[in-house]
Amino acid sequence: MIMNYMIKINVVKTTNEETKVKAFANVVFGNSFKVTNISIIENSKNGELFVSMPRYRSSELGEDGQPVYKDVCNPITKEFREELYTNILATYEKAVNDHVAVMTVGEKERDKVAEPKHSVRMHPLDKEGSNVKAVGQIYIEDSFIINNINVIEGKKGLFVTMPSYKTKKVDEEGKAIYQDICYPVTKDFRDKLFASILDGYAAERDKTVIEPEKNQETELPFKGKEESKEETMDEDAPDKTQEQKAPAKKSKKK
Repeated sequence: MIMNYMIKINVVKTTNEETKVKAFANVVFGNSFKVTNISIIENSKNGELFVSMPRYRSSELGEDGQPVYKDVCNPITKEFREELYTNILATYEKAVNDHVAVMTVGEKERDKVAEPKHSVRMHPLDKEGSNVKAVGQIYIEDSFIINNINVIEGKKGLFVTMPSYKTKKVDEEGKAIYQDICYPVTKDFRDKLFASILDGYAAERDKTVIEPEKNQETELPFKGKEESKEETMDEDAPDKTQEQKAPAKKSKKK
């Protein structure tokens, strides 16, 4: 299977030699779905570069009593992980040495690139007083997973939210603005994706309902120490001041 995707690198410009985050990468699958805030980091011990996917702080604690951070999204096969990470690092080297910050993998002509195949897995929740009705995952080409997809009960019905991080910006009411980390970039794919998420929720709702973990996150603040850097990464990312609604498909309970 050949995955069609494009990598874009934003090199971190700083005079601080101690900064270990060297660049951020965005990956767009099939010209339809974008993943942002992928870090390229220098290992402080050996100086080697490695790729770190966007992460969030979970409610779990490690053996040292510190919060456990988990990937928002990541490759799920060894083959694709090695391919993607190798291409991200290669694109970074080209950005630094040749000032070429983009790599296209697969089909080169954009108008011939097909939307990525996707599937969803939803897990209904039943917590009194909560407007979060389900959490779930999106699978891209059975090779890449996006976690923490939420189905929310709003004033006008159900809508879908993508993983996001809290910025330092505020809206007109003084409320914090959240920006999406992963999101569809075309209206057609957004409509298809969000419809499949709501359909998946409806199909699973009457089968089983799980109780959320205590203190389970429904908003995904990005890893705190990197928030200020992330804010400038992807200015076209949707923010949370506006609900991104899927086509109305609220099904009635039997």
